[in-house]
Amino acid sequence: MKVLMVGSGGREHALIKKLLESDRVDSVICAPGNAGISCDAQCFSVAATDIDGMLDLAKEQAVDFVFVAPDDPLALGMVDVMEENGFKCFGPSALAARIESSKVFSKNLMKKYGIPTAAYEVFSDAGEAISYIEKNGKFPVVVKADGLALGKGVIIAENLADAKDAVKSIMEDKVFGASGNNIVVEEFLTGPEVSVLSFADGKTVVPMVSSMDHKRALDGDKGLNTGGMGTVAPNPYYTADVADECMKTIFEPTIKAMAAEGCPFKGCLYFGLMLTPDGPKVIEYNSRFGDPETQVVLPLLETPLIDVIEAVADEKLDEIDVKFSDEACACVIMASGGYPGSYAKGIEIKGLDANGNVEGATVYHAGTKYVDDKFATNGGRVLGITAKGADLKSALAGAYSATEKIYFEGAHKRSDIGKRALDALK
Repeated sequence: MKVLMVGSGGREHALIKKLLESDRVDSVICAPGNAGISCDAQCFSVAATDIDGMLDLAKEQAVDFVFVAPDDPLALGMVDVMEENGFKCFGPSALAARIESSKVFSKNLMKKYGIPTAAYEVFSDAGEAISYIEKNGKFPVVVKADGLALGKGVIIAENLADAKDAVKSIMEDKVFGASGNNIVVEEFLTGPEVSVLSFADGKTVVPMVSSMDHKRALDGDKGLNTGGMGTVAPNPYYTADVADECMKTIFEPTIKAMAAEGCPFKGCLYFGLMLTPDGPKVIEYNSRFGDPETQVVLPLLETPLIDVIEAVADEKLDEIDVKFSDEACACVIMASGGYPGSYAKGIEIKGLDANGNVEGATVYHAGTKYVDDKFATNGGRVLGITAKGADLKSALAGAYSATEKIYFEGAHKRSDIGKRALDALK
């Protein structure tokens, strides 16, 4: 089989490496890809959101399967167009992708079908939103842009002044563009956070191994929110009992709700959960593999990924046994200095071999390019250094040891990835 991977980050690199483990996959092409991905797949300079260009590429290359990984092309309906043109795809339709691309849609879905989530209100007027926050008087409060915002459209306001700033920046200053035309104002939940990716074929849902993300830029969960500075799997807070409860109250009800709304979900449905004192609740849904959660979940997948995604496309997920290793996995992100604010690009990366790897770990390239035939930085999150181990401690040791072999000027990483998970295991 020949597979087309749409996207250019660490998630896509992890997916490509996993697909190539199967002898059923002859080759993977990627668009637009990056320098590290080009060591594993032929890359083409077609933008991930260029639906017509991507369709032309799929036809020219006579691919057998299209995997649409990022949120933007999913929301734009790339899967719909590919399927209309006879290509087998992994990823939801545009209507199903609204579960991520519209916070208003997803919150209303949960309310309608009794899926546990934080109490909320929706606003299209900044003044009304601020008035509601003032009257409610509970802080912290969560302010969310309705649409896609590169994982940064969620602001936790600690007081009224912060809340007013959040509403104004999203709705009036349009820091996230049209994504901020509507906002969700939501109660602040407390408890351990858990990420659960799941395969879904419209009828059946199969959760993957759980993970724990680290969103803040700095140690101790300080600093600005990022797309993710590292992950570990499994998440120790996600016990067998919690998993059973989530299956009954969240996972299956969500799949049934989407089918009932006439937009069955096929692809990877990401559940961002909070384990509150009142039980598990949904913080957010994503309509695709999370980044960098994918980088720790896929290395633990034992069933060939190509078999699973074909079963999803054919709506036969209930006919295969999806297995995961009982090992642990850790990913430490090496980011550009200044991320998630402004940062330089084109800085040479030292310590990688000719294929973009280092000994003792797997290196997933997120933001790299070639400059004078050398790997160089080309994004905020540059590399995801990932290692497996018999337990979390050894996985983290492997990942951190490998980061010491890589250098680029201004490189930034957190030194406490996995600390909360290790503390929970004590």
